[in-house]
Amino acid sequence: MLAASVGSWAQTSDAPSATLSTVTVREKAQIQSKDTLQVQQTTIGKGNQALRDIPQSVTVFTERLMADRNQDDFREVLRTTSGVTFQAGETGEEDVRLRGFSLGQAGDIYIDGMKDAPLYERDTFNNDRVEVLKGSASMLFGKGSTGGVVNQVNKAPLLIDQHEAAYTLGSGKEHRLTGDFNFKTGEDAAFRLNAMVHNADNHGAMQKKRGIAPTFSWGVGTRDEFSVGLYYLDIQGRPLYNHPWFQSNGVIVPSLPAKNYYGLNSDYLNSSAQYATLSHIHRFDDNGELKTRLRHGRYERDLWASVIRFGAGTTIDNINSSTVVTRSPKGRVGVSNLTQLQSDYTNSFQWGGKKHDLIAGIDIYEDDAKRNQNFAGTASGMDTTVGTPNNGDWRPDNRGNPTFNTFKARNVGLYAQDTVALTPTLKLVGGLRYDHFKASYYSSADLNHARSDGLWSPRIGALYQPDDSASYYISYGTSYNTSGDTYQFSNPNAGTEKTANTDAEKSRNFEIGGKFELFEKRASLGVAAFYSEKYNERNTDPDTAAQQQLLSGKRHAAGMEFNLAGRITPAWEIFYNHTWIPSAKIDESNVVLAANGGGAQVKGDRPGLTPKHSGSLWSTYAVTPQVRIGAGLNYRGKQNPEGSRAVVADSFITADAMVEYSVDERTSLKLNVTNLTNKLYADTLYRGFYAPGAARTVQLTLKTRF
Repeated sequence: MLAASVGSWAQTSDAPSATLSTVTVREKAQIQSKDTLQVQQTTIGKGNQALRDIPQSVTVFTERLMADRNQDDFREVLRTTSGVTFQAGETGEEDVRLRGFSLGQAGDIYIDGMKDAPLYERDTFNNDRVEVLKGSASMLFGKGSTGGVVNQVNKAPLLIDQHEAAYTLGSGKEHRLTGDFNFKTGEDAAFRLNAMVHNADNHGAMQKKRGIAPTFSWGVGTRDEFSVGLYYLDIQGRPLYNHPWFQSNGVIVPSLPAKNYYGLNSDYLNSSAQYATLSHIHRFDDNGELKTRLRHGRYERDLWASVIRFGAGTTIDNINSSTVVTRSPKGRVGVSNLTQLQSDYTNSFQWGGKKHDLIAGIDIYEDDAKRNQNFAGTASGMDTTVGTPNNGDWRPDNRGNPTFNTFKARNVGLYAQDTVALTPTLKLVGGLRYDHFKASYYSSADLNHARSDGLWSPRIGALYQPDDSASYYISYGTSYNTSGDTYQFSNPNAGTEKTANTDAEKSRNFEIGGKFELFEKRASLGVAAFYSEKYNERNTDPDTAAQQQLLSGKRHAAGMEFNLAGRITPAWEIFYNHTWIPSAKIDESNVVLAANGGGAQVKGDRPGLTPKHSGSLWSTYAVTPQVRIGAGLNYRGKQNPEGSRAVVADSFITADAMVEYSVDERTSLKLNVTNLTNKLYADTLYRGFYAPGAARTVQLTLKTRF
């Protein structure tokens, strides 16, 4: 599971059988993540690469940054990622948008470069860092990846004895205990165990999390390195599914306090992830490295929630504590078994008088999933009022056994990329990938479809690096989405949107930018301009008798990316990421404008969930050797819900703060306040309702290293 991180930090040796020196390098890598916001190396490009050698925007959230902001939920990391928005409805990372393009129901989320696509709730207790690659990336990752990909890097065993434990006490009855224990068990062997226990009950929206991730590595830094890792995460919760909104002059008006829970106490959202990973790295005499990983996992998710609506006749003018709130059942259940085999070869060598950096590999996955997307049961009839949230109502589970739709898919991908140094300052990047995707879908409505696709994904770029502090680049890459990306090929209820015979959607991304080392190389800055376009988007055929979809749609998003991370002075750290999308448009569409001017978005509209500005700022300052203070802002511009052109959610800015006191060099006490002003805003959007951003929270964390 952690072979990518382990292998990338190892050094080389002239003696094939000698143990390679790794301790110094690995300690440096650990410090990068735990004790600084700046990262100069990444594994998101399939090999261990310098960020300056990747011709696309990359935003990296280190363990230090996530710990400073107490981002223990993966969604909290995504919320502070510029360009990311969320569609509300089913909770979880089901429909995350990046630059306005869907990440394909979590299909573009990875762990150590391998798919983490199944739907489940995620926690950051085992993350060393989270890397976000912006723009089309199918050459590296295969299907999906139109707006980009998100890669979680798990913690790796280190050849040192080092342990850390932390306890957080927070508002909403939060109690969280984490442990990170690393043992050097031999000259080239180490064992690392990360564990987490988390309980919270935020006025009814409760959550109980348990996680453990042991990993053992041996042969670290030698010719043959092995690793075996296990991961288990179980999350049981009661979700705040939604709040209804009002609108005033086309602007969404949030209606209810963010902390208020109006669902039933019998509601729940339970999910689990458990997988095992076997890894092997072989190092060749010519400095080449072959990294092979096998992973098998099972992922489960069961949602039974209440859709909250106001009683008939409620308006923004007459709402009061006696206003009726109705609760309609919403249920989904799914199980996925995912098996993956991935083998990547990297090497740097001289050929034809030029230096080449080669990455090549093969990845295979099999996805066996079953789902019921409408597993709600009968309505309870247990209404409540605005003035009585979390009133304790409970109903028995009357849904019976689910009838599943099944989805089976297999993908085989082959890729190769070469970075050629034409001169000491000029590099060319060229890569090509071929994927063969085959899937079958069977629904409870007796609709049985299957299709097969063979797709090519190129990537080209150029890098100009006049010195070791500056890198300028230009790049072009493509991506595609097959008809099976959303685990179905048709509407199982109506059977009128047959997509089995629809080819893949295709996208392309153009980017030009620069990456710079500032403040005596203590900080890294990235600036880029991009143009992302999906040029054959699926549209429903206006001739309904044809019962098919057409690849007749087109949309684009164009703008700029800004990333800054590191130290301005030895005492002052900063992290800043910002996405500006001044131009975004549905260029072609079959959707017809509704008679009342509302309805779904049409040609000429700005795509939903695509704000002009989004991003976050975080900065800390060491006032004294014992005291460190921090503050941050999160912001998002105006945006439409997907498919609803008549309303817009207003822009918002929230503020966070932190103060940390170091008792000694090993122990610290940290106070965090998130959403300082207790601002009420629409965080995730859907047609007709929203989910509010979290109310103000206060957390006190005691951490010690030993």
